[in-house]
Amino acid sequence: MTRVAAVDCGTNSIRLLVADADPATGELKELDRRMTIVRLGQGVDRTGRFAPEALERTFAACREYAEVIRALNAERVRFVATSASRDVSNREEFVRGVVDILGVEPEVITGDQEAEFSFTGATKELTGGEGAGAKRLPAKGGGGRRAGDLAKPYLVVDIGGGSTEFVVGDDHVRAARSVDVGCVRMTERHLVVDGEVTDPPTPEQIAAIRADVEAALDLAEESVPLTEARTLVGLAGSVTTVAAIALGLDAYDSEAIHHCRVSLERVREITAMLLESTHEQRAAFSVMHPGRVDVIAAGALVLQCVMERSGAREVVVSEHDILDGIGWSIA
Repeated sequence: MTRVAAVDCGTNSIRLLVADADPATGELKELDRRMTIVRLGQGVDRTGRFAPEALERTFAACREYAEVIRALNAERVRFVATSASRDVSNREEFVRGVVDILGVEPEVITGDQEAEFSFTGATKELTGGEGAGAKRLPAKGGGGRRAGDLAKPYLVVDIGGGSTEFVVGDDHVRAARSVDVGCVRMTERHLVVDGEVTDPPTPEQIAAIRADVEAALDLAEESVPLTEARTLVGLAGSVTTVAAIALGLDAYDSEAIHHCRVSLERVREITAMLLESTHEQRAAFSVMHPGRVDVIAAGALVLQCVMERSGAREVVVSEHDILDGIGWSIA
């Protein structure tokens, strides 16, 4: 067994996974998993640069993660940076800070690489025959097929802060595409007026987000056959937060959320509610991370548009994603 540490630095959050990895099987035994909202991509869509305060928030999280990695004696560390880090002119400042703190250079991966990591992380349990349960979100009671019984091919959709990745595959990736729509990018582009997020957004603002997402889906469909998939698997904070609201959880519970299923009808209801809510109303949800309050409505709308375009009647929600894919890549 090899003890590995995987860091995923995105537009909105930075996350750490420390696990014992079996190089022969690729299995991971999780030791520590944590997430910090740092909003690294703050203003990047407008300025093309990392803001000084966004870099400092990110470096503070890196210092915390460095302590965890040292305490758990991880042998190998891999730091992957995604959407926001591809777009900036002051990338070297970010790279130097990470190297100074963690001793490894961040790999600024392409959208296609990001998609492959996401697919591996999300589907390894589903394709590996491990029999993890897929829990159907009950309207009035429960049940649901085992995860191993989910129909292939899968469409894995990773809704990030700056970009969304689409991957179709069965046991392996068949097609992938990354497009520049995410919860932070859509919020900053369409919902921020004079430095403040509109609460609630106007119909015109909502229509503008929809238009951007639909155009991005047109691009995605040039490479990825969205409607051919039999199972939609949704990843990342926007999707898991919608699932937590749908489950009616009193507190965020990864185990309850992992592999639950949320219908398109329920996603539409939750999205409409979030788009009609104020900051205070969204913040009142006990499952809502403070860093997602202003961007969750846009993220939920992206999910709804994806489901409608792909024809998916439900989304299988995965708590395992690009972070797990990075971990397995080290093993």
